[in-house]
Amino acid sequence: MKIEVQNITKYYGKHKALDNISFSLGSGEILGFLGPNGAGKSTTMNIITGYISSDAGSVKIDGIDILDNPKDAKKKIGYLPEVPPLYNDMTVRKYLEFIFDLKKVRLPKKEHINEICSMVKITDVKDRIIKHLSKGYRQRVGFAQALVGDPPFLILDEPTAGLDPLQIIEIRKLIKELGKKHTIILSSHVLSEVQSVCDKIIIINNGKIAADDFTNKLTRSGKSTNRIKLTVEGREKTVYGILKNIDGVSNVRNNGESENGCCEFVIESKKDVRRPVYRALSKTDCAILAMIPMELSLEETFLDIISGKYNEKGDDN
Repeated sequence: MKIEVQNITKYYGKHKALDNISFSLGSGEILGFLGPNGAGKSTTMNIITGYISSDAGSVKIDGIDILDNPKDAKKKIGYLPEVPPLYNDMTVRKYLEFIFDLKKVRLPKKEHINEICSMVKITDVKDRIIKHLSKGYRQRVGFAQALVGDPPFLILDEPTAGLDPLQIIEIRKLIKELGKKHTIILSSHVLSEVQSVCDKIIIINNGKIAADDFTNKLTRSGKSTNRIKLTVEGREKTVYGILKNIDGVSNVRNNGESENGCCEFVIESKKDVRRPVYRALSKTDCAILAMIPMELSLEETFLDIISGKYNEKGDDN
């Protein structure tokens, strides 16, 4: 089972919102879909779910073209938009039963809805009227409607919006669990959330794909500055003086004392300076206790890609 997006282009008047976008997503993968405001994220997700059509290209959901056969394609998709489509005067149970009937689901209704309520932790409010629920619970109800019918593909737009920190952790765990048997596209402005949940990331900018790779690969490469976290046994001023004078080191940040007699530094450089650091400190009484290459955060990687700095590597001597 897979989602295949092939060469989709979309115009709004004379403005080209999407420019020949292509990607695919296989069974059991969780894709983080990122981009600045106006980059084309929402347009892409709306085309994938069949809410709008593209001007060129195609979207296939498990081999079914979303435009040629929208009824069968949409049966395979559970969609949670940023603003969940709730009927506020219904109880949670009645609303989910309504969605169940609307989707013409053939599973046992009561058992299926009870299972979903338990999954997203809304069992205790399922007989309450939706408009009387907190924003966090309404978000969970929106998540529940996306799961009705147990669709193999889930499209989640800002799924943790409005939740408190504990609820966010629970929903992230739920997304990871669902990712074992569902294919998921997750759009979020919380980049740390995407980094913790998603296997792959696509970054879209100005209607084009700017990056498409596994999450860990994106954050391990592409920055001109190397960073090392260094823990050293010795006097802070002495170690700092040695480090800042090593050829290739562009910046040294002192993180203070990490334990008795030890200090921690972050070294930034345009090339790999681990060997020069080792040689310089081995000539003194300062003992290196740890030297750990630091990955970029997804936030830093995202900003590099959007600004065009990604993959401007320095020398690796």
